[in-house]
Amino acid sequence: MTDDFTLSAPELTPEDLLVLEDDRFTAETVAIVTGAASGIGRATSVALAMNGLTVVGADVDSEGLDGTAGMAAEFDAPGRVEGVETDLTSDDDVAAVVDAAADEGQLRYVANIAGLQHIDSIADFPMEKYDLLLDVMLRAPFLTAKHAIPHIKATDDSEASDDASGNRTQSGDGVGAVANMSSIHGQYATRDKPAYITAKHGLTGLTRAIAAEGEGTLRSFSVSVGYVLTPLMVDQIQDTAEERGISEQEVVEDVMLGQARTKEMMTPAEVANLFVFGLSSHGKHLNGADLLWDGGYTHTYE
Repeated sequence: MTDDFTLSAPELTPEDLLVLEDDRFTAETVAIVTGAASGIGRATSVALAMNGLTVVGADVDSEGLDGTAGMAAEFDAPGRVEGVETDLTSDDDVAAVVDAAADEGQLRYVANIAGLQHIDSIADFPMEKYDLLLDVMLRAPFLTAKHAIPHIKATDDSEASDDASGNRTQSGDGVGAVANMSSIHGQYATRDKPAYITAKHGLTGLTRAIAAEGEGTLRSFSVSVGYVLTPLMVDQIQDTAEERGISEQEVVEDVMLGQARTKEMMTPAEVANLFVFGLSSHGKHLNGADLLWDGGYTHTYE
């Protein structure tokens, strides 16, 4: 153990964010990001704005959305963030935020990032919490995709043609992508997170289903990471340390990252950069698959 261990969520800076050359990354291109008021959703919204996109951020926290939009402006992002207060458990709100995004330009990208957690065993798990977690983290991504896919497909400017063998082919332009925030808990299960684990495993199926129907031009992928140092995670670590009577460093290194090879938590910016890469033309072969960025957590053993 080191003596200089400090725990705080890192402040986002422009230098943290991946900026790519991509013909689609313009102000006319729109991306929806859910959970945009804080954490990974905020970082992803700002990162996409830094890449020149118009971002429609969805969240129940309107003040947090204003903060995200203000951060993009403060960074002199060539794109912008427009916040839309959205209750992801409301079908009407989900439909409305997709319509709002389509009104801003060509809706090509969706990043379903919003999430929450509740810790309890299956036997003790409150069903209202189960329903809430599944509504926000699985049903809402499905419904967002349902409403967004027709808009994304409508951006297609490709033409069908006959190849040398007389077969009809579609020279798709790669119309866009739907990205889903998964987790190492979408790869396997641990104790006392049954609703979260169920939702994340379900997102794997949704990701593959979108890819299967995307005809090679509409892509879908998921992003799976371990523990990310967000403000909410800092609070969880502090609570766990107090509950177990151990240090915050021991919570991070032994409890949370005990199985990982990289004994360092990811930052929201590092996760946001995965979404930027995956949505870009550099990710054109990433379809129906998962970006697993877990520091060796899942596939290595003692």
